[in-house]
Parts: sequence; C-alpha cells; structure tokens
Amino acid sequence: MASMAVQLFGFFLGLLGFVGTVVATLLPNWRSTDYIGSNIITATTYMRGLWMECAWHSTGIYQCELYRSLLALPRDLQAARALMVLSCITSVLATLVSVMGMKCTRFACGSLIKPLLALSGGICFLCAGLLCLVTVAWTTTDVIMDFYDPFLPIGLKYEIGLAVYLGYASACLSLTGGLVLSWSSSGKKARSPQHMQRNQPSSPPPAFNNLYPPAPLYKPPEALKDNHNPSLCSLSSNGYRLNNYV
Repeated sequence: MASMAVQLFGFFLGLLGFVGTVVATLLPNWRSTDYIGSNIITATTYMRGLWMECAWHSTGIYQCELYRSLLALPRDLQAARALMVLSCITSVLATLVSVMGMKCTRFACGSLIKPLLALSGGICFLCAGLLCLVTVAWTTTDVIMDFYDPFLPIGLKYEIGLAVYLGYASACLSLTGGLVLSWSSSGKKARSPQHMQRNQPSSPPPAFNNLYPPAPLYKPPEALKDNHNPSLCSLSSNGYRLNNYV
C-alpha cells in the first residue's frame, strides 16, 4: 500500500509539471518590458513568447501577432521552441507509460514488465523536466546578458517574464515526480524476485526407491542350512559315509 501511494504521489507531481510545461509553452510573456511615454496614461507593455508577440496598453487594448516565418526567427528562439515541444511530447509519453506501469492499474498485473513500465515513465518525466529546465535557464541567461549589454538600446532590453518562472516550477515538479516514481519502481523491481522465490513451493526430495534396487529379505539360518553345497566330508557312496573310515 505504501509503494502504491508513493507511485501515485510521483505520478501526480509529474502530471502537474506536464500541465505547467504546456501552459508555459503557450504563454506569450517569456520576455516583457514596459514603455512609458510623455503621458503616464499611455503606458504600454510589450511581451515576447515562443509563438507570438503581444502589446498591452494601459487603456485596455490587448494586441497579439503570431510569428509569420519560422526561418526568420532568431536561433535561440527556434531552439527554445523545439525543446519545449519535445518536453511536452516526452511528458505525454511519460504519462501513458506510467499509467500502465503503476500498481493501481490492471494492465499486465502480476507481470515482471509492470515495474519496468513504471520505471520507464519516471525516466521520461526526468527527461521532460531536464528539457524544460535547459530551455528556461537558457532564456534567463540570454535576457540577463542583453539587459546588461551597454551597446543595446534601451527599447530592445527585456526582463524575465512570468512564463519563465512557471517553466522553472514545472521543471522542478517534473524532476521530483520522475525521481519519486523511478525510486518506487526500482525498489519494487529489486524486491519482486525474492518475493517470488519465497512464495515458490519447494520441490520434493528425489525418490531413492527408483535409484537403488530393494534389499533382499532376511531369512533365518535354519532356512539357509540346506542350501549350501555339500563338502567332501559329507559325500557318501552306496550309503556309506567317508568320515566313518577316517
């Protein structure tokens, strides 16, 4: 029961990390900056994401524009988009494999492949968390380097957006869930052969009656007295015994 609860806890952590990764991938505010003109009422917030670029005006107008060309995007943005998509796909695969491998499901119940499926799901959650963590760490480093670049105009300097912080939280949840799920599944895998060996009935000892012939029956000396060959002293000829002439 404890192992099942640990598996469910790790699975739900990984599932929360997967949901957070999808939301962070779709959000447009990976990078954000505020621009205030001569009038404070006309403040505008610019946001850049993996798929679109948005502008929010203080008057309540919200405008977004999708990136029209994939090849025209910077290389860091292309790499971040690819890594986040791979993280989402890996999380989907981890969810499916973990459901089939957990003890609370009936798929392959009692089979040795079931703990292996749960272990594979935990490893997939770990890979998804690493992909998301690499992406948000790379974006954070790029934003900080551009912000402190003295040759870059102020209008092109961005700050870290909310989606990056959400990506960090999702990566931590996916990594924690994958570690918990892998630990519980590997412990179950190590204990199962011993458990099967203890439950296996012992084989009966070999039948010795089939290996050796049965021993002869015991006969008293009286029964064996007349069965030996007669000696020379007991030979007789024509009714006379030889020992009568010795």
